[in-house]
Amino acid sequence: MGLFRVSELVREGDNLVRIPIMGQALCAGFPSPADDFLEGALELPRWLAPNPPATFAWNISGDSMRAAGIFDRDLAVVDRSLKAGNGSVVVAAIDGEMSVKRLRIEGSVARLAFENPDLPTFAVQEAAEGEIWGVVRFSIRWHIARAGLVR
Repeated sequence: MGLFRVSELVREGDNLVRIPIMGQALCAGFPSPADDFLEGALELPRWLAPNPPATFAWNISGDSMRAAGIFDRDLAVVDRSLKAGNGSVVVAAIDGEMSVKRLRIEGSVARLAFENPDLPTFAVQEAAEGEIWGVVRFSIRWHIARAGLVR
């Protein structure tokens, strides 16, 4: 097994891009971040965020996506320019609340599913208002204690 250096992951000359980290409170259908909703920024190599104006990082709260490998306090990087398809993990605005779900398309019915067998799947049409806001490109998980880290 070969070893690699972190410097090999971000090569000299790679463009770094700043991705806004979204705060907790957002409205349904919120089209773009306002300064009041930003918690900071994350610098990533462009190959991880190829469309920076459409890319945002979100703090995850709860365990509804644990079977998808997304856990409480992870950071999800969401790309609004990607087209959501069957099986995509998406951020959806549902009745005014932002949420991470798995998109399931069955015939002409789009359903949003939790990745936790204890929670139900529901049709997007069952919500008074529902919109797919973006597609989760990847998530970041801390593997150290976070007590002393700024969030």
